[in-house]
Amino acid sequence: MVRLINQNNVDIFANVAYRILRLQEIFTHIEEYNNPEYSPCIYAMWHENQFLIHGIKDKAHLNVLISNSIDGEIIARTVEKWGFKVARGSSNRKGAVTATIHLVENLKKGESVAIMVDGPNGPKHTVKNGIIKVAQMTGAPIIPVHWYSPQKTFVSLPSWDKMKTPFGYCRILNTYGEPIYVKSDLKDEEISEVKEKIKNSLFELKAKEKENYKEAVKLKLWDKKN
Repeated sequence: MVRLINQNNVDIFANVAYRILRLQEIFTHIEEYNNPEYSPCIYAMWHENQFLIHGIKDKAHLNVLISNSIDGEIIARTVEKWGFKVARGSSNRKGAVTATIHLVENLKKGESVAIMVDGPNGPKHTVKNGIIKVAQMTGAPIIPVHWYSPQKTFVSLPSWDKMKTPFGYCRILNTYGEPIYVKSDLKDEEISEVKEKIKNSLFELKAKEKENYKEAVKLKLWDKKN
């Protein structure tokens, strides 16, 4: 069976995706809450919330980790058109090493990175080791981040991760957790503790999403710009 998406038409799909998303951008209003504004840093998010990177202000100095798959190629080209930088990687050892080196180099240059900690293929809400290694090698803080909107136009797609995306006019809040630092001499038995800390922080942000959104409304964050 011929695969619908292949190397011959990947740029066509990327262009279509970019145009659709740019149209949606007109109706999407993302504000930030409790952003510690560390730079450089490692933004950590669940794969389902990957589109929240559009609410991070400094796109030109943000490197987004994207898989080496053909689907990842579409995402990578779309993300680059938007002004972000891209680091490609995969779950195999060679791909993981290449991605880690790329991210470490850019963090040391003062640029931030964004990592979907349970990507690219899950299991959902399981933190992988990659982000720990990058934090170990650079000393950059891990900043958990979550996005949320109570509006019906904030929908979940029928994908393995139930990816969240706006569809029509939508006000969304990016909420940031406390920085998590990883020791350079972290022992193997401590890795699971850090992964648990990242997971718990992301779940805490989700648990407080409605409360934080109400607070953002009181602060009139969207009214100041829109």
